[in-house]
Amino acid sequence: MAKRNDEVGDERDGRRPELSGHRHLPGHVRRADPAVVEAVNRQGQTARPGPTDREVAAARDTQRRRRRRWWALGTVLALVASAVIAWTVLDGPLTGRLPWSDAQADNPFAGRGLYVQDGTQAADASADAAATGRSGDAALLDRLADVPTSIWLTPEALGQGRVGSYVRPIAEDAAASGEVAVFVVYGVTDRDCQSAESAGGLPPEEYASWVGEIASAMAAGNGRAVAVLEPDGLASTFDCPGIAAERVRLLAGAVGSLVDANVPTYVDAGHSDWRSVEDMAGLLRQVGVERVRGFSTNVAAYQSDADEREYAESLTAALGGEAHYVVDTGRNGGADRPGSQWCNPVPVGPFGADPGAVEDGSHQDARLWIKPPGESDGSGAECAGGPAAGSFWAERALAMAAASGWG
Repeated sequence: MAKRNDEVGDERDGRRPELSGHRHLPGHVRRADPAVVEAVNRQGQTARPGPTDREVAAARDTQRRRRRRWWALGTVLALVASAVIAWTVLDGPLTGRLPWSDAQADNPFAGRGLYVQDGTQAADASADAAATGRSGDAALLDRLADVPTSIWLTPEALGQGRVGSYVRPIAEDAAASGEVAVFVVYGVTDRDCQSAESAGGLPPEEYASWVGEIASAMAAGNGRAVAVLEPDGLASTFDCPGIAAERVRLLAGAVGSLVDANVPTYVDAGHSDWRSVEDMAGLLRQVGVERVRGFSTNVAAYQSDADEREYAESLTAALGGEAHYVVDTGRNGGADRPGSQWCNPVPVGPFGADPGAVEDGSHQDARLWIKPPGESDGSGAECAGGPAAGSFWAERALAMAAASGWG
C-alpha cells in the first residue's frame, strides 16, 4: 500500500506517524524523572558487597557456640532422665512389677525399716490401761505396740472375699513408706494338728484360692510385703499321721502362687529343738523352697538366737547353700530356755533382740517378731492359765516388759 504524503513527511522529520484509527498522544509513554534515575544509579554504585571472610568466620563461631550449649543442655536432661529410670528400675515403685525383677533374689529387709500396723491388740490394751488410770502400764504397752510385729492372716478372721481387701492397703502403705510389712499365712488344712490350740484351717479345695487372693493383694506391695508361710506346717507332719502328702501338695501350691505374684517368701521350718536338719530339708525341697527366698525358724517359740542360727545355717547347707532365713526373736530373750515347755512357759522371760535386717555375711536376712509378744500360746492345762491362742494377755506382756528392764 502506498503511503500518504503526510505520513512520509512525518517520517522525514522524525515524528511517529499516526496509525489509522488511532490518535497518537505524545504524552502516552512517560519518561522517568531524571533525578530518580540518577539516585538509583548512585545507589547501585555504592551498594555494600557480600560479607567479608572475618564476618563469615564470626557467624560460624556463633553457631558452633549455640550448638554446644544445646548439646550440653540435652546431655544434662538425658542424665537426669537416666537417673530417674535407674531409680525406678532398681528401687522405685515399679520394681515389683518389672518382669525381670526377682523378689526372691535379694534380702527384702536390707536398708529398710519394718512396718508398724495401727490398731494392734497391744495398742488396744494400752488404751484400755490409760482409760482405767493405769498410766504406767499404758506407757509400757504403748511402747510394745510401737515395735513392728507380723500380721497374721487366718481364714477364720479373714476368709476368701475379705482377706485381699484387708491385705492390699497395708501392702500399698508399706510400699509408699519404704518399709516392709510381714504377713503370716496361717490357714492350711488341719492346721496345728499336733496340739489343737490353734486348730482349724480351710478344706483342701478352698486353700489354694484363699492363698491366691492373699498373693494377689500382697503383690501391690512391690516387694515390700513379705510372706511367712504356715508356721509349724511342715514340722508338724511328723506328729499327724496321714497328712504329709496333702500338706506338701497344698504348701507347694501356695509357694507357686506367692512366687507368681513376686512376693518374697519364707516357708516355715520349725525350730532347733524340734526336727532334724535332714528331715526338714527333705520336706522343704518337696514344697519347692528353692523357688522362694528361704525359710523361717522359731516362730512362736522360745529357742535362743545362737541355737537357731546354728540350726538354720546347717539347714541352708543341707539345701545347697542358697536358702536364706529369718528368725522369730520376739520371745527368746534371756539365758534360761523353757525346754519342752512351749505354751506360755514360766517363769516369764524377756523379749528377744529387736526386729530388723541382718547384714553380717550370714544367710540370715532378719530378726523378726513374728508372734507378737503378749499374745497367748493357748488356754490348755499346760498353758499357765492363759486365754485362747492368739488373744492378748496384758498381764503376761507386762511381765515380759519387766523382765526386759523396761521399767
